[in-house]
Amino acid sequence: MSRPLEEILFASPSPKALALTRTASVIAAMVLILLAAGTVFRFHSAGQLDARFWEFFAWPTTWAFLGQGLLGTLASAAMAAVIALTLGLLLLLGRLARLRLLRWPSIAVIEFLRSTPTLLLIYVCFLALPQAGIKLSTYWMLTLPVGLSAAAVVAEVYRAGVLAVPRGQTDAARSLGLTDTQVFFHVVFLQALRYIVPALVAQLVIVVKDTTFGYIVTYGELLQNAKVLIANYHSLVPVYLVVALLYCLVNYAISWASQRLGRPMH
Repeated sequence: MSRPLEEILFASPSPKALALTRTASVIAAMVLILLAAGTVFRFHSAGQLDARFWEFFAWPTTWAFLGQGLLGTLASAAMAAVIALTLGLLLLLGRLARLRLLRWPSIAVIEFLRSTPTLLLIYVCFLALPQAGIKLSTYWMLTLPVGLSAAAVVAEVYRAGVLAVPRGQTDAARSLGLTDTQVFFHVVFLQALRYIVPALVAQLVIVVKDTTFGYIVTYGELLQNAKVLIANYHSLVPVYLVVALLYCLVNYAISWASQRLGRPMH
């Protein structure tokens, strides 16, 4: 007799499967270590790891300059995240509205922003808007396009979470006399957040990465300041390694914060 599909998909792995998984993990780890070692060796052979390329990291001014760029990145990413989360919710409400006058424009905006590259939106703010008499600061030339681009994706993430909430929850809430607005915000949306936290975190990480487009508008974010250091000290690999580590720390902090916020919801 064949096993049910649910049992095949969600049953605990067999000892043979566990052994196979461990073996594959060990092999993958060894391959990654060999690749890292080979990369370090190539950098060393090219002289990119010489002490003279690391000396300026001992200067407080270097870290102050990188810190200034990091603050610029965080300021832009934080505001872009606020725009994305807020506008994404508004677009979701419009898409779920019963009135076509609200639903179709919301769908059109979502699809347009999802289909348009973030870089193109930045060029619109940087080149097109000034010709129309609309002048934005470099901060908004970067932050607004990043936020708008992320808002469309966030709206779809919200919608996936809402659709994942069992229909019975809505029916039960309405049977208690709650209005549609109360049902959505107090019952459906709160439960939907439980399902979409990982997807939202992934999108916030993308928002942080998209701030690297700041070089186009000469906004002083982390990568832009890193390029200034490279131009002054000709230290390509060390600077990019340090900057990559800083981005990893920021993204780890986002993941850690989301886990802390998500605990009371379970």
